[in-house]
Amino acid sequence: MRLIGLDPGLRRTGWGVVDAAGNRLHHVACGVIAVPDGGTVAQRLAELFRGLTAILDRYAPEAAAVEESFVNRNAASTLKLGLARGVVLLAPAERGLPVHEYPANLIKKSVVGFGHAEKRQIALMVGKLLPGAHASADAADALAVAICHAHHARSASVLAGRALASEARR
Repeated sequence: MRLIGLDPGLRRTGWGVVDAAGNRLHHVACGVIAVPDGGTVAQRLAELFRGLTAILDRYAPEAAAVEESFVNRNAASTLKLGLARGVVLLAPAERGLPVHEYPANLIKKSVVGFGHAEKRQIALMVGKLLPGAHASADAADALAVAICHAHHARSASVLAGRALASEARR
């Protein structure tokens, strides 16, 4: 299954595409959609949407995973992040893709083993789990989201299979 992980931001949105087959993960591509500071918020959101749709068209993922935002002390920054996050959720959903959301601590715990890991630790583990992935910090975060979803989707699939098998035995 091809997955895209997304780390939303109004200035820089990280993205990472991985192929997951069982327990194996393969890095496909990653990068950052950098939206220029100039222009209105609406223009910047449109630029983000166009960038995301181009990536979705090029790599054709079957599912998307997005990092949930946290509320910080600056209300204006939190609001802008929320707007960008809305676009990041909309772009794959508009194509009919299932979109999954994960809290930052769960993503870090899934990839590093520690829910309060630093960006450097995430980038190191992403490099170990996806050899050949040379990613910036934002792209590494997005790949971590994709890895997290791959692990959780696999676990959910195994559990669902066991539940079906148990029902069939009854």
